[in-house]
Amino acid sequence: MSYLLFLDESGHDHKALPYEVHGGIALHARFLWAFVREVGALEQDCFGTQLSRYKTEIKGSKLLDKDRVKWAKQMPDIDPLTRRQSATAYFQKNQAKVTPSRLEFTAYGQACLAMARGIFVLLEKYEARIFACAIPRGAAKKPESTGEEEFLRKDYVFLLERYYYFLEQQQENGLLVMDETEKENDRRFVKRLERYFTTTYRGQQRAHRIVPTPFFVASDMAYPVQVADVCIYCINLGFRGDKAMTGEVRDEIQGMFGPFLHDLQWCGHVEKDGGVFRNYGIVYVPDPYEGRRKKRR
Repeated sequence: MSYLLFLDESGHDHKALPYEVHGGIALHARFLWAFVREVGALEQDCFGTQLSRYKTEIKGSKLLDKDRVKWAKQMPDIDPLTRRQSATAYFQKNQAKVTPSRLEFTAYGQACLAMARGIFVLLEKYEARIFACAIPRGAAKKPESTGEEEFLRKDYVFLLERYYYFLEQQQENGLLVMDETEKENDRRFVKRLERYFTTTYRGQQRAHRIVPTPFFVASDMAYPVQVADVCIYCINLGFRGDKAMTGEVRDEIQGMFGPFLHDLQWCGHVEKDGGVFRNYGIVYVPDPYEGRRKKRR
């Protein structure tokens, strides 16, 4: 049996969010089907329907949008049955281009928060581990040199490093499952990944645990990738494990989900270069090209 690391990204458009975060959740294969079923049941319990019926999906930027949080606080907690009925009515009215009622807005907002909280409860139940790397917004700009597009960025290397350490501790192998984007971009990333695993010493070492070829899935067809999206969105706006991370924080996200993220991230002691170091699954990388910039000087 193996672990599957479901990966997504947050802030890659370099516009509103303070960081570009890549990462996701590692689940053991023996838990995968039960986890998927429970996420589906949670979605039904929160919204009274499947979001895919209304051409949407579980995403951090939707569940935890400032408007959704504001709507949720308009009224006291709505009983689950009324919330489900009113949240479904919210979708139906939106589809018909009719303005929902205040109750329906509130029910939808409360359903979104309940869904996000329920996701983290399920991650704890199924012993998931979070792995992610964050870089400052705009730091992904390549150095002015040739051939940089052939190399895996430092933040990705650190992400794979932590996943490898975790797999070593568990004495398991691991797969990478990624949200498919534009095919040409996915092909370029696969080439960089293959180069890392075949031409670098560390990559060759880690290929003994991590299968170097990732699998790509459509996020709207895969609950675990959608869950990964929620986790890394919360990291972007609500987790600051490094003092150097001074980007904008949304207090409500930090308060609700910061403790979950702290507990769910992998943590372990690793022997490296003659010493023993404490490592965490969520890593901050100020400059993903730092090593190559130093070489050019």
